[in-house]
Amino acid sequence: MIAYLQRTQHTIGLLTRQLGMGEHVDPRVIDGDCHGAPIEMLARYDALPYLAQPLDAPVERLGQRAPQRPVWFCSVHSDSRDPDLTDVQWANVARRVVAATGIAPAGDPDACRWIALRNQARQVVVVATRVREDGGIHNPYRDTFRLQQECRRIATDLGHLPSAPHPTFRAQETLVPSPSIIITTEPSGSVSAKGANDDLSATLLKHAGFQQIQDWYGRRHRLPTTTPTADRSAIATHATEMLRAARYTVDLDPSLDTNRSTAPANLLGPYTAGAEILRLTDQIRAVENGAELLQAVDHLLHPEQGALERVREALEAAGEQISDLDDEAYAVADRFGVAAEFVCAAQSELVGETELQRVGDSRQDQVEVRTQSPALPGSRIAALATSPASAKAKASSALGAGAQEVGPAVRPSQVPGSRTR
Repeated sequence: MIAYLQRTQHTIGLLTRQLGMGEHVDPRVIDGDCHGAPIEMLARYDALPYLAQPLDAPVERLGQRAPQRPVWFCSVHSDSRDPDLTDVQWANVARRVVAATGIAPAGDPDACRWIALRNQARQVVVVATRVREDGGIHNPYRDTFRLQQECRRIATDLGHLPSAPHPTFRAQETLVPSPSIIITTEPSGSVSAKGANDDLSATLLKHAGFQQIQDWYGRRHRLPTTTPTADRSAIATHATEMLRAARYTVDLDPSLDTNRSTAPANLLGPYTAGAEILRLTDQIRAVENGAELLQAVDHLLHPEQGALERVREALEAAGEQISDLDDEAYAVADRFGVAAEFVCAAQSELVGETELQRVGDSRQDQVEVRTQSPALPGSRIAALATSPASAKAKASSALGAGAQEVGPAVRPSQVPGSRTR
């Protein structure tokens, strides 16, 4: 499941867009808690002001002390490859979302007011107020992180995602500190590995090419004396990489580390994260087909390990740290929080795009049609050729049409203003 979260200022405008009959199919309220207000009776398009009134009541009680953007809006989408949920199931999803984010924890009599709407398939929309019944204001800084975590749990519970694997003996082994494995060159010139006292590390060293020696010194591993000198460093480096991937601590002799001599220099100096994004950009530019593009873009859009998810977490953490270090710097912290939400919105819009999987298919179809079509006579080829003036006119008209389509889709910038605390 994919969630999109934002904050806005006016409840009536948001409800008008979400419950409008023109663009939505059977818009309706499926759940909510407005502390006694009859939201089911008021969920009609001509009664939207009466539906917004119970949601805005706690905000109106605060007066000037109310936050500038008191409306909390969240939409949760399910994957198109999974079956759609019923209204009862979507209502349960909405309750889990407001409980996980702290909008309406279970059993809290002073929780924020909220309603859950259905206006299209595979989606539920939650509209809430950030002002609690006791006059407190909900802090939204960690909402995005909590929301994504709860969506993963919901998808797992519904069977849309595989459940987390049970811990294996290897995971239990890593809980016990183990001595580091030392791979070094002995004075005789041979390469040995010491400290691999368990079966897993011994198996990995054997797979890399080491031979096990058991004598009164204990269990040791050594490369055969017939190993060429040029191959010793490569084998030692490969063994180190496998051991470190298995969570072992390995001390490798610098003279045997091939990565030190072959690692490319970072052109951006200390900005290693920017260098990785630059490398990924070059990889995307070098793709030759749709499959390679999908594989490269996955490093950006993966919902758990992608670059956008890491950027969102970093922006959210920066906002939290600013708020913790200086209570008066809430405006700066809020801007970082809004930036994190924009990244989350971009990720929500791009993750799961099936159109990306079909990139290049039309080009391949054109190549196949071109190869299968019979050859045309020379006179007919000349008749079908496009003149330069006609091609230029078509290009200009296409650019004009594209500009008209792109214009309204540009999202206006949202810069949060000052607010009272």
